[in-house]
Amino acid sequence: MKLSVVGIGPGGQDYILPFAQQVLADADIVIGYSYYFQFIQHLLKPGAVAVGKDLTEEEARAELAVNSCEPGKHVVVISSGDAGIYAMASLVYEYASKRPDKELDLQTVPGISAFIASAGKLGAPLGHDFCCISLSDLMTPWTTIEKRIFAAATGDFVTSLYNPRSKKRYWQLERFKEIFLEHRDPETPVAIIRQVTRPEEHITITTLQEFDTSLVDMFSLVMVGNSQTYQFKNFLVTPRGYLARKPQTGEEIQNESFRQITEQLHRDDVSVADQWAIIRCIHTTADFEYEDLYISNKDAISRWHEYLVNGGTVVTDVTMVQSGITKEFISRYNVNVYCYLNDPETIPLAEKEGLTRSQAGMRIAIAKHPEALFVVGNAPTALFELCDQFPGFNPAGIIGAPVGFVNVVESKLKLQAMKQVPYVIIKGRKGGSNVAASIVNAAFTVNTLGS
Repeated sequence: MKLSVVGIGPGGQDYILPFAQQVLADADIVIGYSYYFQFIQHLLKPGAVAVGKDLTEEEARAELAVNSCEPGKHVVVISSGDAGIYAMASLVYEYASKRPDKELDLQTVPGISAFIASAGKLGAPLGHDFCCISLSDLMTPWTTIEKRIFAAATGDFVTSLYNPRSKKRYWQLERFKEIFLEHRDPETPVAIIRQVTRPEEHITITTLQEFDTSLVDMFSLVMVGNSQTYQFKNFLVTPRGYLARKPQTGEEIQNESFRQITEQLHRDDVSVADQWAIIRCIHTTADFEYEDLYISNKDAISRWHEYLVNGGTVVTDVTMVQSGITKEFISRYNVNVYCYLNDPETIPLAEKEGLTRSQAGMRIAIAKHPEALFVVGNAPTALFELCDQFPGFNPAGIIGAPVGFVNVVESKLKLQAMKQVPYVIIKGRKGGSNVAASIVNAAFTVNTLGS
């Protein structure tokens, strides 16, 4: 008792595989959706019985096929495309598994699926990872389908849609478009392939934003590109990735890191200059929380850029901050960077006044460089000293990024209350010498954003 499930391709005669033609020619009974027989009737042998069923009678077709199997008879169930993709193979095998009394010789004969045929018509849309989703909720809960749509959208898969739209099921495709627009570029290429390989074949290429879902019906397949897909003439091309060389030089790696960071930012309440400083902080720490911890005032980063490129002065609380400021920038713009933590005057002053070394060093710096950009990346006592001495000096600004537990938060809150001074503050307990230096480097380079 032989039972074959045969994929007859998308409709065009050239798309019926030779193996499928051989199996059809051997069939005694052929069962399928009535509409499909027009494509294979000429391949059947004289006397073969053709049993046509309605579109919605999939289970009845599978049950009839299993029950029709008799010794010496070859029963064939036909499916469009590939019999194993959204087709009859799974139902036939399910029913066969429930009939252990029948010794069935089962086989699945593959066919060319509609999405494969459509990809051929479109050139090269499936050059990278792809998925297929059926929008029919007749057998699958819509909540499950929507999860798969979300996964495809966020995973950047080239996505082919089966059963995209019918007279009764029209809102599902609109919902698909809505979800994809939340996560994809509106200019993402979209193709509508109707009646692929058949005489009525028609292909429309558009974009996700301009995608008119009313053009789609049950004879259509919809294919949505990924973030790299582009239109070339009447084709869609999804790069395999080989032409996009991976970053190799230090500058290329850094720029690629900046690009990846930028894609994940969410704040829309900061200037471009502040966003650049945030990117530098995240790049230094690999910690995206810095986007929410970063606050500034008075267009500080842009103001400091003008100050620094005109030969400004920077004072740091510790040598680690001093070391983190890019030497090339210091040399190019003739900037002086001072740290008085280890200055000969610092220890005597600290002992005399009962100060920490960082605090004493900052007091000396204020006296010598009252108009400098002051950068604190370690010691909250240094930041307290700056706040306590103001308004006795006129700094270009203050970067408040000490790190730790004792008095760290309080020192930053005190600086935040000084509205007259341009500042950048990393809120909370986080910060550090590397972060403070990154903010200075951001001010140096804010003019390079266009490149």
